[in-house]
Amino acid sequence: MTTTTTSAAIYAAEAVSGPSSVSSAGWFLDNAWLIPLLPAVSFVAILLGAKRFSKKGSSLGIVAVAGSFVLAIGAVVQWIGHRDSIHEGEAVTAIHRTVTWFNWSGHEYHAGILVDGLTVMMLVVVTTVSLLVHIYSTDYVAGDSRYTHFFAFLSLFTAAMLFFVLSDNLLQMIVGWELVGVCSFVLIGHWWEHKENSDAALKAFLTNRVGDVGLLIGVTILFFVAGGTFDTLTVTEKIVHGDVSHVALIAASACLAAAVMSKSGQFVLHTWLPDAMAGPTPVSALIHAATMVVAGIFMVARLYPVFWEGMSIGGSSINLLAVIGTVTLLFGGLLAFTQNDIKKVLAYSTVSQLGYMVMALGVGAWTAAMFHLFTHAFFKACLFLGSGSVSHAVHSFDMKTSMGGLRKHMPHTYRTFLVATIALMGLPPLAGFWSKDEILAGTGGWGLAGGTSANGAYTLMLIGGMLGAAVTAAYMTRVVYLTFFGEFRGHGEPHESGPRILVPLYVLAVMAVGAGLFNMPKGFQLWPKGWQERFGHYVEPVAGYFPTIAHAKPSWTLAIVSTAVALAGAGLAYRYYFVSVAKASAAAGVSLTEHPDDMALTSRNQVARAGHTLLARKYFLDDLYNRVIVRGVKQPLASAAYWVNQKVIDGAINASARGTAAAGRAIYDKVDQGLIDNVIVDGSGRASDATGESLRGMQTGRVHQYAAILFAAATVLAGVFILVVSL
Repeated sequence: MTTTTTSAAIYAAEAVSGPSSVSSAGWFLDNAWLIPLLPAVSFVAILLGAKRFSKKGSSLGIVAVAGSFVLAIGAVVQWIGHRDSIHEGEAVTAIHRTVTWFNWSGHEYHAGILVDGLTVMMLVVVTTVSLLVHIYSTDYVAGDSRYTHFFAFLSLFTAAMLFFVLSDNLLQMIVGWELVGVCSFVLIGHWWEHKENSDAALKAFLTNRVGDVGLLIGVTILFFVAGGTFDTLTVTEKIVHGDVSHVALIAASACLAAAVMSKSGQFVLHTWLPDAMAGPTPVSALIHAATMVVAGIFMVARLYPVFWEGMSIGGSSINLLAVIGTVTLLFGGLLAFTQNDIKKVLAYSTVSQLGYMVMALGVGAWTAAMFHLFTHAFFKACLFLGSGSVSHAVHSFDMKTSMGGLRKHMPHTYRTFLVATIALMGLPPLAGFWSKDEILAGTGGWGLAGGTSANGAYTLMLIGGMLGAAVTAAYMTRVVYLTFFGEFRGHGEPHESGPRILVPLYVLAVMAVGAGLFNMPKGFQLWPKGWQERFGHYVEPVAGYFPTIAHAKPSWTLAIVSTAVALAGAGLAYRYYFVSVAKASAAAGVSLTEHPDDMALTSRNQVARAGHTLLARKYFLDDLYNRVIVRGVKQPLASAAYWVNQKVIDGAINASARGTAAAGRAIYDKVDQGLIDNVIVDGSGRASDATGESLRGMQTGRVHQYAAILFAAATVLAGVFILVVSL
């Protein structure tokens, strides 16, 4: 196999000059392919030789992911040096190394790595979260009957996502995309003996296949319009240069948006995501924080010229991507209010936050979207692992019947969960505030006290983002109340988790606080000027394969108003849950196990009751899919199959049976009874009887008569013998 490297970029963006890629920039960057290789080898080794390793292979998985983490950190350090070596006005060259993959119809196709700021950021996020999840899992799934199987596929899941983010071409991305989906199917259905788990795994798999049709069509369109190549740099460079039809880009971007809707849980293909909580909690954390659901976000970010040009993001006020994200942000967040399962609340929270990222990409706030992906990974992983810590203590995920008052019993889990909750609410100074506020500024729809200069005036998206912040703060206040306050409503005595669970929680909580410091806005006096907006500086591509986009100016009035909106949402929820519901429960003399959060409102207000029903039934989307679409497809197919079975297959079989029976009767009557029995068998019997009677007449007892017969027979035989010899 011969190693090749790409040539210099074909085109350059308006603001930069120079090549878009180079073949070498340091050992860690050049050999980034080792990062997914280590967990992939771990997967094979755990399956084949788990009995030879300590702790049934889990230690091997941890060592492999830890090695990938170290290599990822090395890649980040070298990328920072590489990026800082580029002068202003020059392209920030990506590292692009390929090998020959296969030949088809005289064309050579390659596989390789494409490493730039976006890649190294994802490498750090995936390896960090995965390493902490591996450590956490050694306690959480201890004693599980498929312990080895779990760690093997956890390693493969990590390897698949790392392979995906390093992919240098569209075909390779499809392979990684599908491999991530297969691993999620296996891990969601880890406890496959329970029907709901198997159903959830199948639902995730099949729902994603719907979006994958869009991915395949979109990639096919890009392949042909780019001149028969899958190379990501070539495709995106041609789009930036204007060599691709706008109509083709509209079709390609719309198809790829369908893929994002399924993989990243966007409305209306989000329904698989909450059901995926049937899998083990560490899997939920990995799926929602660093792997599967962010694969769609990464795909849009990597192929951003397709969407930028296809959906005319620059200078606009609305487009398909922005609408999908905004609707998902609001509708997903509202669904969290009616969930009693703490993991499902967090699942809908993930749907909502993914909506933030898609909305940001739709309004042209590329860096803000990636920054929110970065911060969200840490505080959402902390929340999921925190929910697992709680369930580990009470043996349930039901906040109404099995939790309450746990801050007294689990102080460490409570502290880390509260920190991550504040980060998710987007309250300063935690990480979620900085990334959320950057998205809101990126809409360009503020225009107050100087406002922001962005890529358009997406005022509707700004309003949606504000409302989403209030909704997020409100439903997370509900979660904290039901889980950690009031009286304990479960059974037994809850206890704090061990160090293998708590250490990952504290690491993630620290990141939930400090991750926002990586991209502090320009002009923030409390932060050194040289450290401001470092995330965007190192992550956003500045080369011929990326469009030239504008960056919003920070708006302190916007930050203050958005914070006030979030606090208002949290305050209203606090007043309702901590004051009104608690008093109503105490006055009624009932526990909170029956109707803790809707007894004071939905029981009296018809509109509230109707809204609660709508949310509890999840906008009736599952009914639409299961009862209308699935049954609508299954019923006609089942009826048609039944008709074919009864009329065609059974008819042919019955006709054949009738013909066979008729033939059997004819054979029995004519051949068996008429010919064989009557003629042959009975005839031979009668002939034998007649012969016997004739011969019996010859048995007279006279010796001379017998001698005469013998002499006559001998004479006849002698004559025959003489005749034969003479011939």
